[in-house]
Amino acid sequence: MDSFSTLIRTASHEQHMEAETSTFMTDLLGGRLGVDAYARYTEQLWFMYEALESGAQGLASDRVAGPFVRPELFRLAALERDLEHLRGPDWRATLTALPATRVYADRVATVAREWPAGYIAHHYTRYLGDLSGGQIIRDKAERTWGFARKGDGVRFYVFEGISNPAAFKREYRALLDAVAVDDLEKQRIVAECKRAFSLNSDVFRALGEEFPLSA
Repeated sequence: MDSFSTLIRTASHEQHMEAETSTFMTDLLGGRLGVDAYARYTEQLWFMYEALESGAQGLASDRVAGPFVRPELFRLAALERDLEHLRGPDWRATLTALPATRVYADRVATVAREWPAGYIAHHYTRYLGDLSGGQIIRDKAERTWGFARKGDGVRFYVFEGISNPAAFKREYRALLDAVAVDDLEKQRIVAECKRAFSLNSDVFRALGEEFPLSA
């Protein structure tokens, strides 16, 4: 029988690919969009991580979600430095969430409050994705818009507290495999994981509508 970490990865593969190959992300990584589109995407990430990390505070001692609350993963401070670089010192004054981002962030906040096991699904889809595929985005952003390597503008993708990402991901998968819930609850976590990827795709779709490529 497959381990839970394998199950969660394979079951959400389709939704994961859909998010990864969205038109917006393809255009952004292909260098066809300006730095403003990248900055707008970074703003949306702020709302997602604000919900994730505010929720983490109350879950640190939770039996199920607690082991996943790892300060070395936290991204909010890095995001805020990036936004200051991208939008200037008054970045908070112009910060707005797309309706799709609001729905996503609200869902994260709700599960953090009401369903710790469901929080794991959002934790996994975001942090492990940023630790893996996020490095491709960082590399492209540095080359396309001239950010300093691992500097302001791309700090979100730089996990300074994790010296060995491969080892960290192995450890994280071991945490998933050891998660203290029954099989029915594991199925619910997988379903929430799919939902997380779909919510992410909705944000990409909305960003794509805001930054259409002129024909």
